[in-house]
Amino acid sequence: MAVYKTIADKLVKLDNIDDTGLWINLVCPTEHEIQETVAQTGLLPEFLRAALDEEEVSRIEAEDNQLLIIINVPIVKANDSYDTIPLGIVINEHYVVTICLENNDVMDDFIREQVRNFYTFKKTRFLFQIFFRTATLFLKYLRLIDRKTNDIELELHRSMKNKELFKLLSLEKSLVYFTTSLHGNEKVMEKILRLRGKANAETQLIKMYPDDEELLEDVIVENKQAIEMAHIHSDILSGTMDAFASIISNNLNIVMKFLASITIVLSLPTMIASFFGMNVPLPSFASEANGFFIVLALTVISSIGAVILLLRKNMF
Repeated sequence: MAVYKTIADKLVKLDNIDDTGLWINLVCPTEHEIQETVAQTGLLPEFLRAALDEEEVSRIEAEDNQLLIIINVPIVKANDSYDTIPLGIVINEHYVVTICLENNDVMDDFIREQVRNFYTFKKTRFLFQIFFRTATLFLKYLRLIDRKTNDIELELHRSMKNKELFKLLSLEKSLVYFTTSLHGNEKVMEKILRLRGKANAETQLIKMYPDDEELLEDVIVENKQAIEMAHIHSDILSGTMDAFASIISNNLNIVMKFLASITIVLSLPTMIASFFGMNVPLPSFASEANGFFIVLALTVISSIGAVILLLRKNMF
């Protein structure tokens, strides 16, 4: 648990929750930290625990003058694949609390003060800035996925192994997660945008000024762009996997055909040598001084003939 406040345009980390206008960041919090936050802020414990469920979907909910917003943010996994996890944002009159199962680049940007015009006490702008950083991060990871896909394609051009196909499959799964999460986030943002001009619990906690509305509209545009990019990359990746699976199968058939042709060519000399090596009366050249060379010539001629025949049938 970390507590922050903007003081003199600087983000300052505090030791205690003893003021208003604070941002409380919880990363995989313990039950003790949750209870401590509840006791000092008056927030509902079920709101704080909601984002700790990996399967939680994007949604918005208001109760007891508190607002819970859950969106999904992208993360990079240990095996260089991508996934999404829920990020909970709980807002009341005095605090903004963010809850996530693990550290993520979205909130780290705020901690590193890489977001312009960020103030912990401007709750609505802070919320929309989180949305914007999330959409931007999705776009960044989508570009990385596209770059990795191109690299894997180059490897597939000179490989017949399944390792590259498994990499593509992992990236395709990541795109499915991204698409699902982006659609869920879009519904939350559009619902907030529809709150303009309404008098209810949500609008009391999210007071939108013209600049905030403009920022939210920009976020929705960025999110739609990420959705379109995810769909395009997913379609391209699916077609690429099908194409390269067929190419790998075709390459294997070519190798098998080549090996079968080599087997046929080598079997003819073996068969001729076997005939003349039998310990039974044969019309052989045993009495001939050049018998060995005659048999050798027969094997060479038969092999050359087999090669010519197979070449005409495109077996090599």
